[in-house]
Amino acid sequence: MSDAGALVAALRRHRGTFAPVIPVDLGVGEPVIFDLSSTNRELEHVRIHDTVAFSEYLFEQIATRRPPVGIGRWDEDRVQYRHSPLFDDAVERRSVHLGIDLFVVAGTPVHAPLPARLHSFADNDRLGDYGPTIILEHQLDGVHFFTLYGHLSRPSLAGLEPSLAFAACDRIGWVGEQHENGSWPPHLHFQIIADLLGMTGDFPGVAAPSQRARLLDLCPDPNLILGIRGL
Repeated sequence: MSDAGALVAALRRHRGTFAPVIPVDLGVGEPVIFDLSSTNRELEHVRIHDTVAFSEYLFEQIATRRPPVGIGRWDEDRVQYRHSPLFDDAVERRSVHLGIDLFVVAGTPVHAPLPARLHSFADNDRLGDYGPTIILEHQLDGVHFFTLYGHLSRPSLAGLEPSLAFAACDRIGWVGEQHENGSWPPHLHFQIIADLLGMTGDFPGVAAPSQRARLLDLCPDPNLILGIRGL
């Protein structure tokens, strides 16, 4: 079994035992599961490259649901990455989402879902990037892997030191505002990573379609930890 396969198997064995990443039970109710792909014709009438307008569109729908959370899907080929040159490539634009987005109000606490050590952190402050980012390192049934938390607030990075230990449920930060999170509607980008490929404080959250299979193997479905109902 590959390292990625062993990781998926371990996560499946422990499914349902992980602590909530945000203080909401995602396994009950009906959170909004957004379709942010090019097949959603409704997006043609939304100014998705205007962060304020896009936030209003998202949070109007979230406000009427319980729990009040919007979900952005893993392995979704998206349209909204066109607002930043960060996702342009000389050959192929990156557009396939490698994490799950949890759209919640700025300031929402973010917690470690299982015991961890701080691997690295950075403020990836380019337009369209993660903004403040934390990467945690885990061991589960002898399998070594990482979780990434993007679009945090800048105070989330205060006082961090490499190898800082976290218990499950410990707060690691807060969801950031538009002005600090890479110019996105407030949300947490949560991603599982089998191998960081030598990177620190950053890892691609979006893949080019030609790299989809390879990077989805490295970054398995985050719902194995999140346990979102209906996803």
